[in-house]
Amino acid sequence: MTGVIIVTGASRGIGAATAKLAAARGYAVCVNYLKNHEAGRQIADEINGSGGRAIAIAADVALEEEVVRMFTTVDAELGRVTALVNNAGILDIQSRLENISAARLHRILGTNVIGTFLCAREAVKRMSVELGGAGGAIVNVSSAASRSGAAGEYIDYAASKGAVDSLTIGLSREVAEAGIRVNAVRPAFIYTEMHASGGEPGRVDRIKASLPMRRGGSPEEVANTILWLLSDEASYVTGTFVDMAGGL
Repeated sequence: MTGVIIVTGASRGIGAATAKLAAARGYAVCVNYLKNHEAGRQIADEINGSGGRAIAIAADVALEEEVVRMFTTVDAELGRVTALVNNAGILDIQSRLENISAARLHRILGTNVIGTFLCAREAVKRMSVELGGAGGAIVNVSSAASRSGAAGEYIDYAASKGAVDSLTIGLSREVAEAGIRVNAVRPAFIYTEMHASGGEPGRVDRIKASLPMRRGGSPEEVANTILWLLSDEASYVTGTFVDMAGGL
């Protein structure tokens, strides 16, 4: 067994691909999801049916008590977490700033920023060699939008991912001596359901011709990079970003 991993937002897209690949690499997997019980349990059942070990846990990462409950459940059912993928993230319909409400901001920042902080906090408590842990690795799923700003589409989402970038840098330095590595991937133009949440399901196909690689990316390509960052092959890598945006 490689260890115990929690993948947030793992019922679809990049999270689902990461959970399944982690299981194939020997991790016991916590498949976190928000509301889609059928999808979350389906991923866990697929892993268990293939000879792996997985549990599905519904938890809203924006809520402290639910994050704590998730980690406590993993402690009891799988063991101490050794790897965390902060993948849960949301966006809203494409909009300019003048039409963005405070409620939307609270919702986006609650999941994308506060949720990432809370999950990282609970992971550090369990991984830190200074606190009796055996070390570990965290990968934050940011976005190329943190570099572009996503003007005219979702600058609130882009700003939330900028905060994730800052957390990645700061936390990587804060816990390096505690045996924890913290890195991030910054995907964009990946074929996932998230684009429908922004009101444009075909966004990748609209944009792909303008990319240097002239194509969109797959969740599996992102998952492969995440698993590399978690692995011993990346043992001297921390505070680093891997951009996955077709060359942009």
